[in-house]
Amino acid sequence: MGLPEILVSFKTKALEAIDGTARGIVALILHDDTEGGAEITEYKSVTDVDPTQWSERNYDYIKLVYEGVPTKVIIYRMGTENKNYNAALKVLQNYKWNYLTIPGINEEGVSTVSAFIKESREQRHKTFKAVLPNCKADHEGIINFTTDNIRSSLSKTAFSTAEYCARICGLLAGLPFTRTCTYYVLNDIISADTPQDPDERIDKGELILIYDGENFKIGRGVNSLVSFTTEKGRDFSIIKIVEGMDKYQDDIRETFEDAYVGKIRNDYDAKQMFVKAIMAYQQGLTPDVLDQSFDNTAEIDVAAQRQFVEAQGIDTSSLDDTAMARYNTGSHVFVSSHVKFVNAMEDLKLVCHM
Repeated sequence: MGLPEILVSFKTKALEAIDGTARGIVALILHDDTEGGAEITEYKSVTDVDPTQWSERNYDYIKLVYEGVPTKVIIYRMGTENKNYNAALKVLQNYKWNYLTIPGINEEGVSTVSAFIKESREQRHKTFKAVLPNCKADHEGIINFTTDNIRSSLSKTAFSTAEYCARICGLLAGLPFTRTCTYYVLNDIISADTPQDPDERIDKGELILIYDGENFKIGRGVNSLVSFTTEKGRDFSIIKIVEGMDKYQDDIRETFEDAYVGKIRNDYDAKQMFVKAIMAYQQGLTPDVLDQSFDNTAEIDVAAQRQFVEAQGIDTSSLDDTAMARYNTGSHVFVSSHVKFVNAMEDLKLVCHM
């Protein structure tokens, strides 16, 4: 497989991210004892859903998710009396999805799912995220939704915080990469318990709803991360930026696995071919995902290669960086990139001089 076909694959993924066709996948766990339903069901459209296979309330949840237009919904069905989510999460970890939610989840379940998301992202390098009610997870993979008592035109009865997470989950999965969810208007909401201290809530990592006198909308698109470090700065608390990071990671990993593993020789020229493909992909992500004013680059990671070779007991002191970049590293490929993700306009300071 030559460079042109690989470039097309990378550029296609970038184009999908920008034009909105790369909408996300929702994983939904529902408690339902309706006879005839499968344990796992995948839907590509709300019109694919057979209402007779679900309770009336669960059908409301599915419609809530599809208000956000995700590309697919994967539903795991479990009994109404079963509150242990470990089996469900073990099954779902083998599927590809972006956002998970469980309408009506209890406090113990929230802790279980939160731990699962953290472990999946940090140990298994899965880009899973979850929308959970009142979950101070302090993590970029958890969206902490806290608004309660939501009356919506999509249901005869009010939604609790945990139930309306389904709407937020579908919304986040369906947004294109060209915008954030900040000030996203939720036209279905009739009333809700909006907070009197929205700024403080947002600073605490809460995704809240506000009312501007005409519309109910999301206050600011933040996740639950509030403890910033040198490895995870403030940008990691912005849902749009984390989405971009996850998209970037998934696309490069998937393209490498599909187009390179076992198919391309691992010499210097082939490594440079891969680097050029990444550079073309990065160019496709500007200006809506990557900052066009930043020098977004990629290159063979010479330092990592040197460390790898020296770990084999080989002295590399006589090899300069050029020679090290060309050194045979067996099946291992070391690449580093330097990119900057871009946010959307959200804060205005206007000084009017007269």
